[in-house]
Amino acid sequence: MKQVRWLRIIGLAAISLMLSLELAAQGDLAAMQQKLDMQFKLTTTTANQSDIVTAGDVIAVQKEGLKLSALASPLMESNTYKDGKIGGGAAKRAWGGFGVALLQGVAAGLDTSGATSVPDSIPGRTMAVGEKCWITAVTAQKDGINFKLYTDADDNGIRYHANLKILFPNKKQVPSVDAAMKLVSEVLTSVSGDNQGSPDASQASAPPPPPAPLPEIAPPPPPPDAPPPTIAIGQTRNQVIAGFGLPLRSTKLGVKEICYYKDMKVTFRNGKVSNVE
Repeated sequence: MKQVRWLRIIGLAAISLMLSLELAAQGDLAAMQQKLDMQFKLTTTTANQSDIVTAGDVIAVQKEGLKLSALASPLMESNTYKDGKIGGGAAKRAWGGFGVALLQGVAAGLDTSGATSVPDSIPGRTMAVGEKCWITAVTAQKDGINFKLYTDADDNGIRYHANLKILFPNKKQVPSVDAAMKLVSEVLTSVSGDNQGSPDASQASAPPPPPAPLPEIAPPPPPPDAPPPTIAIGQTRNQVIAGFGLPLRSTKLGVKEICYYKDMKVTFRNGKVSNVE
């Protein structure tokens, strides 16, 4: 009887310890999620992900090997980061079969008639180090932090997306918030807004960025009998501002700038109008 009693005591102690560890892990994850929400301003998209509704922070990828799939494909690439390297991204293997890969090709607008093997031309690509994108979702989980990434449209009008899960070194233990954020900074850094790059403590003492230049002064309105302003492909940014005034807001991404007016969206490439919506 004493042996049974001791076994019960040991069992209860083990359960109590497991519950304590579980509660501690949940607390760390909640604090980690709060830190992530503060560190990265998310981008929201339309329901079909065809365009951006609200632009968040611009994110630069710091490691090579991140695979993306086009929005036209029903399958999103899933990548993992561990031991300093990005791996995974085996989207077609994840669906596990030639038949589903054919469906994926059809959804992507590919001609799969007469195909006898898994198509290799499903729209997808690999990001380069330093290339920029957006974050549409981030979630702290028990074994890592999962990011959903989303790109601007390329020259062919194709947007790409992917999952990237930054795995914790010990999958059975949730690290401290600082350790987790330092791990994130190895792969993704914010290059817009108030968050500049790594959340590392070493950057807290860095000098503040120079003040932003004063906005351009809008030209006076045209006289009442002047013809309404027009916009055309190839016009410069100053020509557009001269006719329509300063935009409500704008977003810069490399050589590309999108200016949002009340009733239209103007895209500049290298300082000249390339598209008007």
